Amino acid sequence: MERKSFLAFDLGATSGRTILGTIENNRIELKELTRFPNQILQIGNHFHWNIYSLFEHLKEGLVAAKKEGVEITSIGIDTWGVDFVLLADDGSILGAPYAYRDPHTIGAPEKFFEIIPREKVYDLTGIQVMNFNSLYQLFALSQAGNSLLKATKEILFMPDALAYMLTGNKVVEYTIASTSQILNPRTKKFEPELLEGAGVLPSILGDIVMPGHKIGILRNDIADECELGNVPVVTVAGHDTGSAVAAVPADNKNFAYLSSGTWSLMGIEVNDAIINKETSELNFTNEGGVEGTTRFLKNITGMWLLEQCLKEWKKEGISYDYEKLVHMAETVHAFQSVIDPDDVSFANPDKMTSAIADFCVATKQIVPSTHAEFVRCIFESLSLKYNYVLGKLKGLAPFPIEKLHVIGGGSKNPLLNQWTANAIGIPVAAGPSEATAIGNIMIQAKAAGFVKSLPEMRRIIAESVQIDEFLPQNSEIWTEAYNKFIAVTGLK
Repeated sequence: MERKSFLAFDLGATSGRTILGTIENNRIELKELTRFPNQILQIGNHFHWNIYSLFEHLKEGLVAAKKEGVEITSIGIDTWGVDFVLLADDGSILGAPYAYRDPHTIGAPEKFFEIIPREKVYDLTGIQVMNFNSLYQLFALSQAGNSLLKATKEILFMPDALAYMLTGNKVVEYTIASTSQILNPRTKKFEPELLEGAGVLPSILGDIVMPGHKIGILRNDIADECELGNVPVVTVAGHDTGSAVAAVPADNKNFAYLSSGTWSLMGIEVNDAIINKETSELNFTNEGGVEGTTRFLKNITGMWLLEQCLKEWKKEGISYDYEKLVHMAETVHAFQSVIDPDDVSFANPDKMTSAIADFCVATKQIVPSTHAEFVRCIFESLSLKYNYVLGKLKGLAPFPIEKLHVIGGGSKNPLLNQWTANAIGIPVAAGPSEATAIGNIMIQAKAAGFVKSLPEMRRIIAESVQIDEFLPQNSEIWTEAYNKFIAVTGLK
């Protein structure tokens, strides 16, 4: 296999990176070229994204790629979901795009359901209801009589908007569009009824293209400025989780995945969306994947719990490295207290340790008193919640789930991975930690004809990165702990 290099722009809600990916001899190697902040911009009482700053950082990434002295085959962009850019009739960007954390959508879903019932919205889209979904952002702008929306001819989701700024060409990529709660996963088209209900014309959104579509080449002015030439820009899985799941190094279809970080996303990859009363009640969501697949998944609070505790302890002058945290958790007694990580009390408390303590008091458990006990409580509770969600997935999946693939930052936590395997009773395969960037690059490689299929992509990834396997242990002890978890949390 000849050597080819690809450039991935991986943008999250707090930072972004430029990653050079090189594939040779069925192996992929990554090199981080730039890292830059992505800060929410407050203007008055509203929160926006500084898309012009992001555009400048992308150009800096192109300059960094030029300095590597390699030929770039193509460029791909992935970002967080739901947010979008307004475009005028002449193609100009109207204002700064709203950030999903803006409060203007608070209460918007409930008002929208007075126009189109909640049950119908879910049946049409299969997307869990969150007030910041694109549908409710458009509705909120329309209800407010937003002057920029009135002047809008079309909208582009964030990765598509940045690609437009690089190439001058407009596309609407499938995976990022699927986060909007406007796309019908059965037809893979936008629902005009929902757009009309939101108070906007259905023509505001263009035709869907799939990952691997060639958007265009770098504009001449950018190609000259960055001295990189007219490199093609292609659609990857524009939603970062879509790119991450494409990097799951599975050898068959009988797996579930856990994209583990501040938040955890657990799901399965299916050909057709799963939409019924049960999935609605369980708040499962159907998002777009590569090769026309659907990512059927559930959001779970992840390492947010520990991160908030660490912030508290840092203010007290105490900091812990990763290895110390793992050692601490192993030094205290097991299953003294468990919590539901998704309890509303943990969403954004003033003090996470106090919220955990209050939960334990209310459920008549031992209250953690040391940092080590808090860490163990969090790790054990996450493992048990993963078992709960996986159990629901097993009941809904059209195939047996034989293995859980953990990707993202959480894949580097061997203790949590072992406890997860213990809790769920099936093997856990951990890695890669850089799943999003790898998926982005491999989708570009497929678009270039360098690889032929998703299974081939996954074989290359499996041969390129370290995958650690964890087998279940102490099943009786963990079954007893799970029964306690269900009793304490009241989950059904």
